[in-house]
Amino acid sequence: MKASLQLRVAQGITLTPQLQQSIRLLQLSTLELNNEIERILLENPMLERLDDVPVERSRSREPGETPPEAAARNEAPDSDAPAREGNDDEHTDWSDIAESADWGASREGGHRDDEDDSDSRNVQVAERSLADHLGEQLALSPLEARDRILVQLLIDSLNENGYLDASFEELLALLPEEAGFEEDDLAIALKYLQNFDPPGIGARTAQECLALQLQARAAQDDCPPEQPLALAIVREHLELLAERNFAQLRRVLGCDEAALRRANELILTLDPHPGARFAPDETRYVIPDIIVRKRGARWQAQINEDAMPRLRVNQLYAGILRQNRGNEGAATLADRLQEARWLIRNIQQRFDTILRCAQAIVARQQKFFDYGDVAMRPLTLREIAEEIEMHESTVSRITSQKYLATPRGVFEMKYFFGSHVATEAGGEASSTAIRALIRQIVDAEDRKKPLSDAKIAELLGEQGIVVARRTVAKYRENLGIAPVSQRKTL
Repeated sequence: MKASLQLRVAQGITLTPQLQQSIRLLQLSTLELNNEIERILLENPMLERLDDVPVERSRSREPGETPPEAAARNEAPDSDAPAREGNDDEHTDWSDIAESADWGASREGGHRDDEDDSDSRNVQVAERSLADHLGEQLALSPLEARDRILVQLLIDSLNENGYLDASFEELLALLPEEAGFEEDDLAIALKYLQNFDPPGIGARTAQECLALQLQARAAQDDCPPEQPLALAIVREHLELLAERNFAQLRRVLGCDEAALRRANELILTLDPHPGARFAPDETRYVIPDIIVRKRGARWQAQINEDAMPRLRVNQLYAGILRQNRGNEGAATLADRLQEARWLIRNIQQRFDTILRCAQAIVARQQKFFDYGDVAMRPLTLREIAEEIEMHESTVSRITSQKYLATPRGVFEMKYFFGSHVATEAGGEASSTAIRALIRQIVDAEDRKKPLSDAKIAELLGEQGIVVARRTVAKYRENLGIAPVSQRKTL
């Protein structure tokens, strides 16, 4: 083929750095947005944050002006505002203070005056791990050094629920051969460990864990009379209990219904995960972007001002740039100034877009805020996209990890979208509303004669909602509701 040059005219979309940043900010949650802003603040001296200057913020806003508009207007180099101030207590390690002052004095019997006692209430002490809790008991146990080594090895091998997952062969492989340890030695060490607190620790199966807890109950003075029966169920018939096959249990155990009920209640008091209470509590914080309130007869959405970062151009550096235009290094400051202005405008646009989407959702889900899930109407991304004149993919980005604070709780914006099911009247019912109805039906059922999926579908049909049995089963599983055989109780 002969090479040639051709001139062709075509239209295309170029993603400028500003547009790329706008799309990226729209995808972030509020927490992620704040982390991104903190990173940019460290890199760009032209940008400063006004979140900690409430007097300046209230003075600089015009009547009827939204916070993003005020922040954008305040970026002008003419406005005057104090710069950020540091915090000397930012890097204080209070855990070290608590360890050395409070706990050290109590262990050594040191005297603490009343003021120290009152201050100690404000110091949060780190929780002990499962290994620490068991290690303290091991230190107080009258065991030989050889047994201590094996028990410590077992403690280090427990999972977060307190179970021993590793086999004896795997554990022996971790020990030096010249020590001469055998499986019998590990079995003895495991017995020592299983006598530690909490009861059930060191078990290898759920069956063994529950049995260990029941055995510990037998050693107590107030041991319940149904303990032997409960122990027999756990050791030999736990599968029948899990299947709620109470008739078969009564036959194989030779007991009446009252005794079986008491044994079942005792088993329900046991903890199948004895080590989980020592696991660190990881709290996931959610900052709502939108607040939904009722104004007159209508529910309305508004921006949560506390979730909005308030930024502006740093006036000190802006003044330096004005005085040194054309000098060496001024071009870099000018680029930073432009980046700061882009960020302020993109953050304003982000919250404006979220607010428009939230207002469209709230306008369509008025009955949900009045009556709850049973009144949720079917809603698709396309409906909202057409309303706010954006693409469906953009609406998907807007509603992901963005939250609405309502009198009924905090909901992700995606929660208000869902598939629909036809009704006998020719209308549509939201899948969320159907799940709420299924929950109500199951909560009201007779526990001795729970309803099957087919019966639930029939009851929904009586309310005009046409739904198949397999659809009921799918929604029931989504709700975490057990099947009919496992919901039966004595």
